[in-house]
Amino acid sequence: MHATEKVKTKALDLGFTKVGIAKAEPLTAEAEHLREWLHRGYNASMDWMFRNVEKRVDPRAIVPGAKSVICVALNYYTPAQHSNKPGVGKISRYAWGDDYHDILTGKLKQLWGWLQQEFPGIEGRYYVDTGPVMDKVWAQRAGIGWIAKHTNVITQDFGSWVFLGELITTLELDADQPATDHCGTCTLCIEACPTNAIVEEYVVDSNKCLSYLTIEHKGEIEGEIRHQFENWIYGCDICQDVCPWNHKFSAETDEENFEPRDWNVAPDLEDWIDMTQEGFSRKFKGSPIKRTKLAGLRRNVGIVLEHQHDPNEAR
Repeated sequence: MHATEKVKTKALDLGFTKVGIAKAEPLTAEAEHLREWLHRGYNASMDWMFRNVEKRVDPRAIVPGAKSVICVALNYYTPAQHSNKPGVGKISRYAWGDDYHDILTGKLKQLWGWLQQEFPGIEGRYYVDTGPVMDKVWAQRAGIGWIAKHTNVITQDFGSWVFLGELITTLELDADQPATDHCGTCTLCIEACPTNAIVEEYVVDSNKCLSYLTIEHKGEIEGEIRHQFENWIYGCDICQDVCPWNHKFSAETDEENFEPRDWNVAPDLEDWIDMTQEGFSRKFKGSPIKRTKLAGLRRNVGIVLEHQHDPNEAR
């Protein structure tokens, strides 16, 4: 079996739902887009994005002599649905179960261990949304899926309900054809965003994005945007929920760790507004929701209770 085929087979055996290979080379056009996005201040308070730009745009700055970027995707979709009942909050689907960083990192660690045994002497590093790697760009280059108008990666097998990871290595493998864009003339995601965060096709202003505001942003949230939360207390799935590709291709995950924790699908806001640190730590151990910390979660719940969204009102 050829090396490329062996690597892909192993990745799938470890439980990844998609795998693709890209040539490790500079991201020239993408580097310009990144710098322009940062220049416009669309990173909001995420100043860390200014660091290690040279690594973000060239994997060889991370792994000297890198030849290949092995890209993986893991489907996380579960068929439970968000509630529109008053007094009930909404949490992004990706955060219903266990922390994807832990799940994907564990699988990538196994893949890297196998690669080192199979191909002695190679170098490499792997990342799951934590290092200086433009994971969506590499996923598109590796044929996993295309970066859509809402800037999430859409696959033709599982929609956009996938987590991404990368393994940069000096092992030379055959590269896949990049994914092509299939958004066409559709603009449903842009039209559905309650805060107009998708300021133009393929460009999101984090300052307006509910996912950023409810997770990454520290401190108070001011202004009209407080009226536009639509019951989201952690993340936001609106642009994905309206996507025709997700309606057509969603498939239930095989990964048991992504099964929703009972209290995450339809959280009672009145109960959560008074949550203690002990309760927070207990509920969200091993969960991505711990990222927002208790203060951030209670802030979000308070905003939603203050401006409770009526599902019968037109947007």
